[in-house]
Amino acid sequence: MSVTEPFDHQSFLKHLTSQPGVYRMYNHKQEVIYVGKAKNLKKRVSSYFRAKVDSAKTRTLVKQIAEMDVTVVHSETEAFILENNYIKKYKPRYNVLLRDDKGYPFIFLSEHTHPRLSSHRGPKKLKGEYFGPYPSAWAVRESLNTMQKLFPIRQCEDSYYRARTRPCLQYQLQRCAGPCVEGLISEDDYAQQVQLARLFLKGKNKQVIDSLIEKMEQASTELKFESAARYRDQIGALNKVQEQQWVSGEQQEMDVFGFAYRNGIASIQGLFIRDNKLLGSKSFYPKVPSESSAQEVFQSFILQFYLAGNKTIPQQIVIPCELTEQASIEALLTKEAGRKIQFFKGVREEKRRYLDLANTNAETALESKQNQQKSVFARYLELEKILEFEQPIQRMECFDISHTSGQQTVASCVVFNREGPYKQDYRKFNIEGITPGDDYAAMAQALARRYRDVKDESKIPDILFIDGGKGQLAQAEEYFADWKQAKKPILIGVAKGSSRKAGLETLILAGSHQTIPMQADNAGLHLIQHIRDESHRFAITGHRQRRQKEKTTSKLQSIPGVGAKRRQSLLKYMGGLHGVLQASKDEIAKVPGISGELADIIYEHIHN
Repeated sequence: MSVTEPFDHQSFLKHLTSQPGVYRMYNHKQEVIYVGKAKNLKKRVSSYFRAKVDSAKTRTLVKQIAEMDVTVVHSETEAFILENNYIKKYKPRYNVLLRDDKGYPFIFLSEHTHPRLSSHRGPKKLKGEYFGPYPSAWAVRESLNTMQKLFPIRQCEDSYYRARTRPCLQYQLQRCAGPCVEGLISEDDYAQQVQLARLFLKGKNKQVIDSLIEKMEQASTELKFESAARYRDQIGALNKVQEQQWVSGEQQEMDVFGFAYRNGIASIQGLFIRDNKLLGSKSFYPKVPSESSAQEVFQSFILQFYLAGNKTIPQQIVIPCELTEQASIEALLTKEAGRKIQFFKGVREEKRRYLDLANTNAETALESKQNQQKSVFARYLELEKILEFEQPIQRMECFDISHTSGQQTVASCVVFNREGPYKQDYRKFNIEGITPGDDYAAMAQALARRYRDVKDESKIPDILFIDGGKGQLAQAEEYFADWKQAKKPILIGVAKGSSRKAGLETLILAGSHQTIPMQADNAGLHLIQHIRDESHRFAITGHRQRRQKEKTTSKLQSIPGVGAKRRQSLLKYMGGLHGVLQASKDEIAKVPGISGELADIIYEHIHN
């Protein structure tokens, strides 16, 4: 078995942003094993790959990392919320999972005659407005304390408010306008303070400040210097506002797409909001024909994404650019979804923040993709130099065999082009009719099935790698000895080193069987290791799927002459599959519908 290629953290860190965000770690099964947040992504992620790591848990985690991705956000506090959403969604094994599963708290503004500000956590059943969420109950308490100093709106319980006949201590401290006592503040003045608080909580600080400046100047003109000083203090305090969280908000269901397009590469970042939470993001890199406009690329993506047949179409879709046929596409998606679908572009407030977030992640993903392509391109150039290729290598393929003690044998064929893995051309072959454990025969069968009907020359690889030594390579040499087509691949065997460690592989050239010397740090060798390990991963995955299917399939299903009704009778009269397996021929023959001859067939089939 091949040694799985370790995560190339140096390449990942080289191009990682220093912005705040959330990172996800995946194992080789593409399972999320850890989610973390960082104020500085590059600095935080780098700490996992230091030479000396004290924590045993961290060392174990790092060994299992096969892939990582990041989602950039505007601030560390936003990262808190997104990290929480991801942990609830994926339940990673290396994260601490809260048993109470409490959500983040909100600030609640009620709909009373004299509205009340309070903290709220849980379902939004009360009538009023919810602002947040905030990263902790402490953040809400601090924000409410600040609000008391800025806007004299009551924060007392309704029962306490209704029982008052004279103002409380909060009124004396000028932290409440005293709406509980008639005559202390007019309805209009209280409503004005509530509106300022509402704008403040929505993040419209400039509008609030402009209003307070106007009041301060008016008070100063009227020589009300105490009032003017109070407005001045309010304006100063507003600059220290608690930051509102924007990775969760008031949108029940919405998709947001960011877009970046340069040098023929398009990056589209989707943010998916459900139940007021940003549940996930995903990067898309559509294949773009040359000379395509940005508008054409994005519109084609939207149509293909939502008309795939397995997507839930939300009522609101926020997009970064106008679609040329936007009205027609809205009508089409409305018909498809069975409800009205709308696109938004020139949006404000919350939608704008989501769109900015999506565009930032699209730009980051595009830079990462370009850097990755540069790395792959450099590896190809080095391999072409070593193998003395006159023309650029356009296509490479690699074969591997996987089985358990010769059972459920599967062969894999993976394909790489100039951009790396080309997964749509991957193939798996279930190997049958060979001696169990005969890897040579399995390789011969896989090669014959893969290249038997190839007519398109572009589907013939420039280089064909065989994971194995001279024996496996000989099967490829024998098959291509009578190859009739003009294009013939170069055959190279990739034999494991004595210790089976990466970097100690022996590369064997077909025909002469000469070894190709390559240093462990050579970029061309890294490309070969990548395609070899990918073929191994794909073969292992196919073998496990086949093995699992074998486990879950009843032994009775493949018996000739035994259909659904007879299987049902056997299981019913024998008390289940275990009873059938333990039964003798005579006992099987007593089952209604089973003759003595058929009983012999059933017995022989399940025991031999």
